[in-house]
Amino acid sequence: MSNLRISAISFLNTAPLMWDWNHDAAPAGFDIAYEVPSTCAEALRTGRADIGIIPSITYQTIPDLQVLPGIAIAARNPVRSILLVSKVPIENIRTVALDTSSRTSVALLRIIFEKWYGGSRESFAMEPAMGPMLARADAGLLIGDAALTVKPEGLHTYDLAEIWQQHTGKPFVFAFWAVRAAAARPGLAEVFQRSRDHGLEPGSLEVLAREWGPKLGLPHDDVVSYLTFNINYDLDERNLSGLRLFYQYAAEIGAIELVNDLRFSEDFPAV
Repeated sequence: MSNLRISAISFLNTAPLMWDWNHDAAPAGFDIAYEVPSTCAEALRTGRADIGIIPSITYQTIPDLQVLPGIAIAARNPVRSILLVSKVPIENIRTVALDTSSRTSVALLRIIFEKWYGGSRESFAMEPAMGPMLARADAGLLIGDAALTVKPEGLHTYDLAEIWQQHTGKPFVFAFWAVRAAAARPGLAEVFQRSRDHGLEPGSLEVLAREWGPKLGLPHDDVVSYLTFNINYDLDERNLSGLRLFYQYAAEIGAIELVNDLRFSEDFPAV
């Protein structure tokens, strides 16, 4: 049987998920390519990958995917790595420069503006650099490591997960593992759940802080806090309720055409 092709993301928030491949004996039967979130989804869409950690919005646009249960990149607190940085208060923003590497975050920002801050804004895609973004627009959307390392002194900074939670009372799910139905195999979810669990062990978090802190210019304790307080790695019923509401709102504003039910990999029951 040929190896399954994984499309993964090289952001700090995915590091615990990839622990077994990057630190322990890598599970057999997989080939890995690292990409940004939006191209992970495209790899699944085109058949270039069998498994990918995809922005949650893209599940609704790619047919024949199954969700690997129990694992997500979610937030139950401020997330710190999805930030709207603005020269003016949020209600006065008229133009937004977008880091489009995560379509979920772009859709979330649309929901925030259209449902709670007066309607849509003019937006356009740019490379994730705060200076050039704010030279062209009132605000910039920064995602992932670019948001974690930005220093927005004197500017208005809005954490999108925090705004979502304030208005809905629910967690937000940014991404999860999905597998093409034709590639699903028994025991697949367990492999990925086990790697996540190993990556969140205290000793593993210390290793990740030593690796990623210098790379991003973040203090050791900030890395550990981010991976344990700001990011939640479960896809339990609480997080699923937030995900389903996100899909409902995304359909209401036209970010997706319709809401498809979540289908979980066959070797585990749907949550």
